[in-house]
Amino acid sequence: MSHETRLESLEIQNVVASSAIGQELDLESLSNDVTGAEFNPDNFPGLVYRTQEPKAANLIFRSGKIVCTGASSVDGVNRALDQVFEELGSLGIPIDNREEATVQNIVSSADLGTTLNLNALAIGLGLENVEYEPEQFPGLVYRIDEPNVVVLLFGSGKIVITGAKKVEFAREAIQVVSDEIDSLGLLG
Repeated sequence: MSHETRLESLEIQNVVASSAIGQELDLESLSNDVTGAEFNPDNFPGLVYRTQEPKAANLIFRSGKIVCTGASSVDGVNRALDQVFEELGSLGIPIDNREEATVQNIVSSADLGTTLNLNALAIGLGLENVEYEPEQFPGLVYRIDEPNVVVLLFGSGKIVITGAKKVEFAREAIQVVSDEIDSLGLLG
């Protein structure tokens, strides 16, 4: 499979981003005012506000911090957070000091297009960067420094990339992993 095809197989699964409104919030009263909000402080300290379009869960904390998770693009995160701020604004909560969203983590998947010998890879990639305990988890965990991400490799050739702050870093990770596996002679 060519580099191009591998890169085209990249799919964003989840984007996690954070923002803040710049003031404390009364989650108890918000939970009554925001339609569809869930607030159960015994289980979780934040109020959960789900948006449908894009589909995302927005976790709103007393401190005014907001974490958006579940969107499948950076644009989706921004649109979901816009809806949260709009909702808060409509309740008379000042939103002028809101923070620009900061992407914390992009989780994506791709397919290297060939089966992988994970035992050989664990040795070839160097044990200091690799965790592979097939009895506990079927994937090989590979930590890359440049870009700074974690790649889970599976025997099927599927990979999951986590810890990326930009989609570009996920693309770079596919490149790095492909090249390293290729140089070890382990790429089908």
